Parts: sequence; C-alpha cells; structure tokens
Amino acid sequence: MNTSRPPKNTISNNITLKERFDALRNLPAFFKLVWQTSRWMTVVNAILRIARSATPLGLLYVGKLIIDQVVTISHSQVKDMTYLWQLVGLEFALALLTDALSRAITLMDSLLGDLFSNHTSVKIMQHAATLDLDQFEDSVFYDKLERARQQTVGRTILLSQVMSQVQDLITMGFLAFGLMTFNPWLIVLLLIAIIPAFLGESYFNDRSYALTRGQTPERRELDYIRYLGASDETAKEVKIFDLSGFIITRFKQLSSKFYDDNKRLTIKRSLWGTFFAMLGSLGYYGAYIVIIVRTVNGSVTIGELAFLAGSFRQLRTLLEGILTRFTAVSQGAIYLRDFFEFFDIVPKIKQAANALPFPKTIQQGFTFEDVGFRYLNSERWANRHLNFTLYPGEKLALVGENGAGKTTLVKLLARLYDPTEGRILLDGVDLRQYDLADLRLNVGIIFQDYLRYQMTFAQNIAVGKISEQDNRPLIENSARQSLADVLAAKLPAAYDQQLGKRFADGVELSGGEWQKVALARAYMRDAQLLILDEPTSALDARAEFNVFERFAELTKGRSAVLISHRFSTVRMADRILVLEKGELIEIGSHEELLLKGGRYAELFDLQAAGYR
Repeated sequence: MNTSRPPKNTISNNITLKERFDALRNLPAFFKLVWQTSRWMTVVNAILRIARSATPLGLLYVGKLIIDQVVTISHSQVKDMTYLWQLVGLEFALALLTDALSRAITLMDSLLGDLFSNHTSVKIMQHAATLDLDQFEDSVFYDKLERARQQTVGRTILLSQVMSQVQDLITMGFLAFGLMTFNPWLIVLLLIAIIPAFLGESYFNDRSYALTRGQTPERRELDYIRYLGASDETAKEVKIFDLSGFIITRFKQLSSKFYDDNKRLTIKRSLWGTFFAMLGSLGYYGAYIVIIVRTVNGSVTIGELAFLAGSFRQLRTLLEGILTRFTAVSQGAIYLRDFFEFFDIVPKIKQAANALPFPKTIQQGFTFEDVGFRYLNSERWANRHLNFTLYPGEKLALVGENGAGKTTLVKLLARLYDPTEGRILLDGVDLRQYDLADLRLNVGIIFQDYLRYQMTFAQNIAVGKISEQDNRPLIENSARQSLADVLAAKLPAAYDQQLGKRFADGVELSGGEWQKVALARAYMRDAQLLILDEPTSALDARAEFNVFERFAELTKGRSAVLISHRFSTVRMADRILVLEKGELIEIGSHEELLLKGGRYAELFDLQAAGYR
C-alpha cells in the first residue's frame, strides 16, 4: 500500500483540523484504486468537470452583456437588435452545454462508481482469501472487515465529492477574480459569513463519525438478529422454541438505542445549522447592499450589478459547499483509514521462500514434535505437547470429548493454523517449508460444519476441487464413491438440480443427504491425506459405519484421519489417538486401548452401555 499514509492510531471522538489534513494523505492511494478501476473513465470525468467549471462565469458574463445591451438599445434612437440576439443565442448555447456537461458528469460518476465498488469488493475478497483462519475468529478483525465492506459503496461518493471539490475550486477562481477587481473587501465579508458554518459542520461530522465507528460491533449484532428473525435456516428453531418475541425485543432495544443516539445528534446539528445559515444570509445581503449602493451612485452599470450580485451569490454557495464538502471529504478520507487498515492485515501463515513441492508419495508421514496451539487473545491452549506420527497409508482416528482439541489438530495438519510452539514434519521437513497451495491440494478435508451451497448438485460436489467443475465424469465418480449418485438419480434435474430453497426450483435435502454430497467433495481430489471431521453426524450408526467402511476401502494406500463420536466407526482405524484438554493421553489400536483400561476404555464402555 501507499507508505505515505499516516501511521495508524486510535481515533478519538474529537478529530482535530490537523488530523483532517493528515487524513487527506489517504487520497493518493484511493485515487490509485480509482485509476486501476478505469483509466479512460477517470480521464474523461476530469475533462468534463474542468469544462463544466468554466460555464458559470461564461453565463454570468454573457448575462451582463445582454443587460447592458438592453439598456443601451432602450436609450438609443436606432433599435439594432442583431448583437443582442447573438448574445441571447450564445447564452442559450452555454445553458445547453452546461446541462449536457452536468448530465455527462453524473453519468460518468455513476458508471465509475459502480465499477469502483465492484473492483474494491473483489480486492476485499481476494485479500480475505489470503488471511489466516484464526484471524476470521477474532471480533476485532470482523469489525475491520465490516468497515471495509461498508467503504466499497461509501467511497464511490467520496470520488464524486473530491472531483466536485476540484471543479468548484476552479469555478471559484474565475468568479473571485471578477469580484476582487470590483471590491476585495467583499471576499473578506464572504469568508466571515461562511467560516462559522464550516466549523459547525466539521464538529457535527466528527461526532457522527465517532458515533458510527463506536456502533460497529452493535450494528453487526443488529444485522445478525435481523438474520435470525427472518431466515429459512433459522425458521424452524425460532418457531419450535418460540424465539420471535426474544429476537424482536432485542432488535427493538438495539435499534431504539441507535435511533435515540442519532436523533440527539441530528437535532443539535439542525438547530446550529439554521443559526449558521442565518449568518451566511446576513453576509450575502450585506454585500448585496454595497453593490446596489455603488450602482445607484453610478459607479457600475446595471449589467455589472447583475454580474457582481450573481458572482457573489454563486461564490457564497460554492465556498459554502467547498468548506462543507471539505469536512465530508476529510471525513471520507478518515474512513479510508478503516478501508486500508483491512488491507494492512497480513497473514501469519506465509509461503516459504523456495518452497518445496509436496511429495509425490509420502515416505515417512506427518510427525508432531511437541506441538502446541493457542488461539489469538486466548490464555487457554487448544492443543499442547502433541508428539506422534501419522504414517503413510495409516488410518488414524481422533477421540475425545467436545473441546478436547480434535478439530484444531486436523486444522494444524492441513496447515490452516501454524503451531504456536513445536513443529510438524512431513517426511522429516517442516510443514512450513512446503508450497502452501500444493499442500492444500494434497489434503482433502470435510468438516462437520460444511457449507450447503445454494448451487446445483454438481457444483456442490465440484467445490471439492473447483478447477474441475466442468469435469462431469469426475463429479459423477465422486458421487458414486460417497453414495450420493443414488440421490442424484432421484432428483428432477439430476446433477443439474438446484439445491436449497433460496432460488427458484430449488430442492432441499435432508441432513443425511447433504452429508453424502459433502463427502463427495473429499473424493474430488486425488489427495494423499483425507480428513473427515465428523461430517456424518446426521447419519444413523449403521449408515455412518457403511460410509466409513467404504471410505477405508476407497482410501487404501492413502493416509486418513477420522473424527467420530461413534466407537463402532472409530474401531475401524489402524490406531486411535485419545485427546483430553488438548493433550494426547493415549494412542494405539482399539484392542490395545481396551486392554490398557484407560480413558478410551472408559468412554467405550459408557457408549456401549447406552446400546444395552
């Protein structure tokens, strides 16, 4: 990013004028993004605005000439109207040109704004894809992500504001020159009338920014509650638990708080704005009186009166707009800090220099050497002192109560996390030395909380290896391996059937049916390590046993890690690793662990008792 931007700091509730000017240093990086969005649109927009900035002076001056010509003709014996009609025609042409330029600018702003919004949205998604999984599990990160998303649309307004600011400054230069040749003190009077309004607007914009920024976490909660109260995914629990009253009450509490806070600020802003507007009107009419007196005394012509009065009126409007817009522009530039802060977040999991390709055939396996992992901002270790080896072609089951660290362990294995301490070796080489994309390609993993994509049946399977989304034979073969092909045959459109109820003609599947679709994703890639993290929890015990039996058969020669709470499934593994509070307490085959009479035997007996 642009290194000329000011360093990040904590934004206080009161933003000083220096902070405002400092925030303008964000604009070069902003316009770099605009330039990347569309170079030709940016250039055309600038040319149109420069042309439009000259038309107000032209219209005023031609109007002056018309009035003076009318006065001259009215006092003349010869009524030659030729020059007068030429001036009227010129003014008409300028009026048409002004309107055409304004419409063209509006069009270019709209088109460029839409492209910019799309461009920055893509950049946010691209950057989010590079970040670490544990960063997405941090609330501070989510606040930054939310503010960055908000900026994709809000900053299109900033683009128009900055361009309009430059346009109005050029227009002011023309008008001020004409006014100063008449009486420089009018400019001073104008500034005195406008500055209080500018300071007032700045103050209330500061308060508005501080209020909006402070509300970010609560607004995320409000959006979540709105989703809970009206979503197909939450409807059944909302009804069965009668949660609508609770959800609506919480929504009312938050929304009322936001309304009251905004109401207080808006009322104060309106009252002070009215007072400052009165000061501005007094300044304008004071200058108007001076011009009228000079005209009555014969110092200026009637046409000059119209020109000067019009120039002063437009200057006042322009200066008022520029000062007010400066507050909005600097405010927007401060918001840009939120936008760029998101892009300043860097992943901790990075590609190693001269990264090694993933082994074509795993020789020694994955070895954990005193591996520990602790989540961001957490004092508790999710895993600690893990020492074991997953051998080539071995089926390893993970057992432990909820929160024992099973899912964290497999995420470490897939390098979705890097160990906080210790290291993981693959064939004797630190896992961090391997090419990250190649590693992920050779590790197939299906989690319990897999996504149910509102896409076609085929696309839902293809996400397992999206580069093969057009490879229908591979998709169908993956479905056969997961037993999802039987389901596809029953659907009206087979593999092209839209799943989910969000879109037209969609079909909703049962939990067990969705799991077969999700399992097919694991078979999409010819991975050397396959991980199933309780993806079959919605299946009954017999169905899960059949799935894992088939899985073991289909993954012969490949390493696999299974997580399941059902010991009838777990016992199929070559070895079972037992976790408690994130630490390895036992490892061995089913028979070995039963003979040992430790924690695994205790858990096995507890579950077996439930079936007696």
